[in-house]
Formats: sequence, structure tokens, C-alpha cells
Amino acid sequence: MAQASSNTMTRLQTLQSSMTWYHVEFKAEVLLDTYSGLLSEQSMILAMNSSFVDPLIQFESQLRIIELSFKRVFSMPSLSTVKAMGETSEDTEDLENLYQNIFNVFEDTLFILVSKDFYKIQILKEMTSWMNENSLYQQERAMRVITRVLTFASKRVKKYPSIDAPSLGLLAAELSLFCYHDDPAITEQAIAGMNYIFYIAMCQNSKVVKFRSSKMDEEESNIKCLAPDVQSLLKVTPREKTKIAQSVGQLLLPQLLTDFVWTLLKKLSSPNKNMAVEAASLLQLTLEFHAQKITRVSKIVGDIYEQLCGNSSKMVKGVMLHVISLLTRASPKKVIFQLMEFPVPADKTLLLMWQAASMESSVASEVLKTILLILKGKPGEMEETLGEKRRFSLDATNMMPVAASQALCTFLPVTSYRKVVVKLFPEFLMALLLQFFYCGQHLKDPAQDRPLYVRDALKALLNCSGLEEVDKALERKNFWTQFSQVMDHQYGIHLIAKTLSEYNFPQFPETLHYVYKVAVEGPRRSEDSIVTIIFFAELLNNFSKESLPEEFLVLFRNWINDSNPSVGKMSLQKIASMAPVFSEIECVCNLLLPVLDAFLSKEHTVIIRAMLTLRNILSKLDKKIYSTVCIRIASSYCPLMDHVNGGIQCMAIRHFGELLMDMDQYNWMLQHIVLGSLVPLILFLESKERRIVNACRYTLTICVTQLKWSTAYLLREEIYNFESVVLDVCNNLLSSYESYITDLISDTLGFLGSSRAFLKKGAIILVGYLGKSGEHLLLREEIDIMIEVIERLTQVQDPLIKELVGKTHKLFKEMAKRMSSSAIKQTFRKWAKMFRTKKLKLIYDVANIITLEGNETESIKECSLIEHNSEQSEDKVDNEEISMKPTVKKFEYCF
Repeated sequence: MAQASSNTMTRLQTLQSSMTWYHVEFKAEVLLDTYSGLLSEQSMILAMNSSFVDPLIQFESQLRIIELSFKRVFSMPSLSTVKAMGETSEDTEDLENLYQNIFNVFEDTLFILVSKDFYKIQILKEMTSWMNENSLYQQERAMRVITRVLTFASKRVKKYPSIDAPSLGLLAAELSLFCYHDDPAITEQAIAGMNYIFYIAMCQNSKVVKFRSSKMDEEESNIKCLAPDVQSLLKVTPREKTKIAQSVGQLLLPQLLTDFVWTLLKKLSSPNKNMAVEAASLLQLTLEFHAQKITRVSKIVGDIYEQLCGNSSKMVKGVMLHVISLLTRASPKKVIFQLMEFPVPADKTLLLMWQAASMESSVASEVLKTILLILKGKPGEMEETLGEKRRFSLDATNMMPVAASQALCTFLPVTSYRKVVVKLFPEFLMALLLQFFYCGQHLKDPAQDRPLYVRDALKALLNCSGLEEVDKALERKNFWTQFSQVMDHQYGIHLIAKTLSEYNFPQFPETLHYVYKVAVEGPRRSEDSIVTIIFFAELLNNFSKESLPEEFLVLFRNWINDSNPSVGKMSLQKIASMAPVFSEIECVCNLLLPVLDAFLSKEHTVIIRAMLTLRNILSKLDKKIYSTVCIRIASSYCPLMDHVNGGIQCMAIRHFGELLMDMDQYNWMLQHIVLGSLVPLILFLESKERRIVNACRYTLTICVTQLKWSTAYLLREEIYNFESVVLDVCNNLLSSYESYITDLISDTLGFLGSSRAFLKKGAIILVGYLGKSGEHLLLREEIDIMIEVIERLTQVQDPLIKELVGKTHKLFKEMAKRMSSSAIKQTFRKWAKMFRTKKLKLIYDVANIITLEGNETESIKECSLIEHNSEQSEDKVDNEEISMKPTVKKFEYCF
């Protein structure tokens, strides 16, 4: 007991004194029962304190015992009543000593607990709660005990470099309310207790006070160590709440100050109206000075929402909404994020909280930027953090962006916010267009009105930005009415951009710059790119009708080959629509090359769109510029001439022909590519698709015309003989371009493995004629390779193809016999035959082959059936067929 105050009796002294009270037992039975019970409970508490029980279990058990002791001790009669029990002065003195010792034992227990563990100051906080439960308790005496324990604690705190008193904020809140009690004695004790709490808080916060030792009297030392504003609390009047509010904010650590505020917030709903009023006043003052120190803002906002949804009084609602305003001023981002977490659509309570948050004009910029940040999110999106996926919000599905759209209708019309809206107009416009796109693509729930929130936010943005005329124009176009209905959302974005441009909206420069910045930095979603492309392209349509800066061209080049096919198609489509502008730029070739790269896409629709876009630009391009890229373009068409997709193949063949027509004056540049395209153009003349046959006939006619060959077989509209066409081509090759024959043989061999019967048949005929016409150019090793390839086809079931294979095999065998194995002799033989080449004659005569079989009709039907079965799988040809086609233009390396 040496650690307790000097006037506290030791347990031994207490027991000795009790022996003299037996003669008053019959007069003070209640006191004796209380005293004996208190001693027993003290023994249990101290026994627990010395045990190795889990600290939490130990504290909870001790607290339950102390609560029983508190209710027994402070429900005793007053001292005057006890004195009246004594008949003599000696009896009265004994009764008074017993009475005082009961309180001393209770205090002594608290001293011991606090001296061992500072966190047990929480018991004092619980005592204030017990005091408020029953007004019959001796509240002034209980407050005196609390003050004495705090005095003791303030002496102990100087001996430790750090302390653990997590309940200090809660206790400060409780005592602060007692500072305005109707009983002056309670008020005086509460103010004294607050001073000691502040001193402990100063010691807990090393940045506020430095520890120092002194030989002065301890109580005097405690007072002089207090800051000046804390010392002044000793003279505070019941209505000077400002001093308490300022001191609390200055001295309590942020977490403790949050506890202080949280407790006062809970007191607003107290049935004690006076306490609720005092709590409201002190709460608002504290936040006026120190709201920036509050932690757990989101939790407080959430708790306010729950209380506002209840049956709170008008006064309580007003205070809580003011708290929202004060917290918004100090922590706008935390408050706004929490306000966007509540369910969509916003109810009346949430609308009131939004309005309260909008009252703080000083943080208008931070508030709108936070809403904008949320608005850029995607409803229902999962975001990845440190390799783990988590939702953008705590809700099961992220509707924060939808809530942000609805919130804008509250915040944007506020006068103090309009200045900020001017600066953020481009960002809000693009963010809302993205939300419009998301609602149309991902939130197609007819029971929901989510698109309407975006619509209302867009209307609010336009009207708050001086664009009322644009709003009215969209109204006349019936845009707002169709907003939530089934509509083409890409067209909707286009219409908004077009209408803005039509009215020459003053924010155009900033908007164009922002959209360009977003495009350069690269959106994180493909949907962002689609919206950006649509909006950006429409702005550019009105930006310049004749030319386009190089910086803008780079964006379209990047978009063309985006990993998302939708982005690539959208970019190509916009380039096609702006072909007159793009064709006039100096560096248009830098744009054409990415378009050609799109020919290699795995998405068929991207390839088709790329070819259409290319033709749009080429049709308006200057011929001189055209000629610089025509070789590259023509070469890009060639691989598509036998594409598995009939639409792509047909378009590639026709566009190749159109390119040759465009470059008629420069046909000498393209002769080698024209010759290289002959094999697919000839073979697909036998296709079963009429559109492909017509495309081949059209382009092949252009090719042979530019090569100045005979076109007799190609210009006829009626059915012609395929073998005659092949014969005519080979004879023309012999007379003009025989050096290309070996390359054409190499290309043709690639088609021999096709699963389509008409290609296999045509390739056999073509390779036979090419081999025959190029006999004098081939080496023995080359002929042997050709024979080996032909022999692989001998197992084919089709009788016509089998017959053609046999003739071709025999043809190459005869050629091999005539060739010398000597390389020198073969070279001499080539030179000799170059000067005595003759025109070829029919080799196969396919029509006669069928007739000689004895049943021409049945043979034709059989061949047609086989080709029809092959035709069914034409669009499903796998990569094996394509891979068989050689990529090296040297015959000797084909196999």
C-alpha cells in the first residue's frame, strides 16, 4: 500500500479497525455486509491480477466483480444518514470510519489495478456508464473516486517512457459531459478529472510534452506540467465548451480523439435530452477545430447513415448532417468514397448526406475529383491488387460508378461547384460517356433505371457548363427519350460529339486535348478505347476538313492493331469515314502500313474492315504517293487470295485487280507480283462459289491485259475450258516470262495437298503444263522431287483425279529419262532449249478422259459429288493445308 496516497489505510490496518465495530453491527448491518463483501471481492480481484490468466479474460472477470462492488458501494445511504444511526458520538465516529473505509477499499482496489496495467483505466470509463444507469447512485462520490484514481495515474505516468491507455478518449468524452452537470460538485470533480486526463494524454504523446522529473510536490507538479490552455480548464465555466474542444483535439492522439468523437456521436441518441444537447454542442466544436485528426471516417459516416435512417429527432438529424459537412471539409475523399458505397438508387437519407457534403465549398475541387475517380470505374469490375483480385468496392457488385452518376445531379448544380466543373468538364464528359457505354453493354436489366442516372448527370453537366443549347438540341433529336431504351450506344456517343461540335462548344480545345491525352496514355479497358475513338474521330471531323496533325495519326495507327478486335475494327471504320482527310496528310504511308498489318489478324471481320478502309483511302490518294506503296499493298493481297474465308478471298482478289487498274501507268513496277499471283487466280477459276469465280475472272483479265497476253479464253462469259486457260497462260509464259515458271511450279505444288477436289484437280493440271513448259529450265533433282510429290497422290479415290495423276506422273518420268545426270550437260541443255522452244499443246484433254471412260454422265455426277462433299468443309480447312504452301520462292527448297 506504500504506492497509494498517504491517507489510504493498509489492508492490515483496515482489518484491525474493523474489530472495534462489532458493537454497532445491529445498527449498520448494510454497511457491514457491504464491507465484508467488498473485502472478499478485493481478494478475488487481486488474486486474478497475480495469475497467468489470459489478459482479456482476466480484465473481463475483474470488471464484472468491480461492477457488483460499484453498485453495492455507491447505492449506500449518504454519510449524513449513516451518522444519524449512531446514538453516541463514539458510535457516530465508528460508523463514519466504517463508511469511509468502504470507499477506501474500493479506491485501493482501483489503485492497485491501474498501477499494474494502465489500460485498466477503462474501468473508470465503465464507472461513468454505471453512474448514468441510475440517478440514485452517489454520483458526486463516484466522480470523486474517478478523479482520485486519475490523480494517482498522473503521478505514475511520469515513471514510464510510454503508456498504454487506449480508453482515454472514451473516458474524456464521458467526463466532458459531466463538466456541464447540474450539480456543481460533480462539475468541479469532472473538470479536475479532465485536467489529469489531459496530462496523461500529454505524456502519451511525446511530441507535445517532454518527460521531466521534479522534487516539487507531486500534485503541484502535475498542475504546472499542464499546458496553459489545459490549466485554464480549472477555472472553466459550464458554458465554455470551446476550451475543452480545443484541448481535446490538441492533446489526444488521433485514435483517442476518434474515440472521443465516436462516444459523443452515440450520446446524441441519449434519452437524457440535456446530455444529448451538450454532446451535440461539444461534438460540433471539436470537429470545427480538429476534424482533420479523425480516423475511421468511413465507419463514422456509415454509423451516421444508420442513425439517420432511424427515428432521430430533428435536432439530432441536423447535428449529424453538420458532422458530415465538417468531416467532408477535413477528409473529402474518405467521406465521398463512403457515401458512394451505399446501395443504388440513393434513398432520402443518402440524398440529405450528399447535400450536407456539398455545403463545404472549400473542398469542392477535392470532392468532384473523388467523384470523378469513382466515375471512371466500371460497374461490377474486379480490380487486381498484388496478384489477388478484389472488388472495387465492398459491395457484392460494384455500383459505385452508378452512385457517382446519381450524386453528380446533387453536386453539380451547387453554385460553389460550378467553377470547378469548368476545369473538369472534359474529364466528366468522357467519364459519363463511358458510363453510358457500360450501362448499355453490361447492365441490360429492364427493371433498373441505371442509364437514367447517367442521362441526368449528362444533362446536369451540360446545363452547369453553359451548354443549355446542346441539351435542347439533343432533346429535339429525341436523344434523351431514347437514352434508357434499346439503342446503339456507339451511335449515341457519336451523336453527343456531333451535337457539341455543331454548336462550337467553347470547351472544345480543352476537350480535344484531354481526349488526346487519354488516348496517348492508353485506357486500361477496351471499352474506353472504343468510346475514345468514336468521340475523338467526331471531334476531328469538325477540327479539320483538309489536314490532320501527325500526333493524331499516331493514335489511329496504335488503335488499328489493338489486342481487342473491336478496337481495331472501330479505328479502321473511323479512318474509312475520314478518308478524305487522311488521304491529304503528308505521312499517309505511315498509316497505310498498320492497315496492311491488320490483314494478318486472326479475326476475319478485322481483315475485311482493313481491306475496305484501305480502298477508301487509296481511291482518294494521289497517284504519285500511291505508287510508292503499291508494291507493298499488292504483296499484302496475295496471301489472302486463297484464304479459307470466302468473303475475304473474294474481296482480296477484286481489290488486287482494282489496284492494278489504279496503277495502270506504273504496271512495270508490279509485273513480278502479277506473275506471282497467277497460280491462285487460275486455280480458283474452278471454285464452286460464283463470287470467287467472277472475282478471279475479273482480276485475271486485268493481269493478262497488263502483261499484254491473249485474253480470248478469259473474256468469254459462257463456260470455258479450264485446261485451255492453263495452256494459254503457259504458252504466254514461254514467250515472255519463262524465268518465272519454276516459281509458279513451286506455288502450284503447295495446292496439291488441298482437301478441296477442284483445287487438287486444277493443281495437277497446272503443274503438268508448267513442268512441260519449263522442262528445259529444270534440273534432274527437281524433276525427281516433282515425281515424288505426284506419287503421293496415287491413292486418291476420285477417278478423274487418279487419271490426271497418272498422266502427270508419266509426263515427269519421260522428262526425267531425257535429262542427263551431269550438271554441266544439264546446264548446256537448258541454254540450247531456250532458243528452240515450241508452243505447248493439250496434254490432258479432260473432256475426252471422261468420255473414254464409257459413261460421261455418271463420271461427271461422281466428280460433282466428291467435289460437293469437299465443298461442305471448305470453310473448315485447317492450317495443315496452308502450311503445305511453300513460303520460299525457290523450287529446290520447297520440300
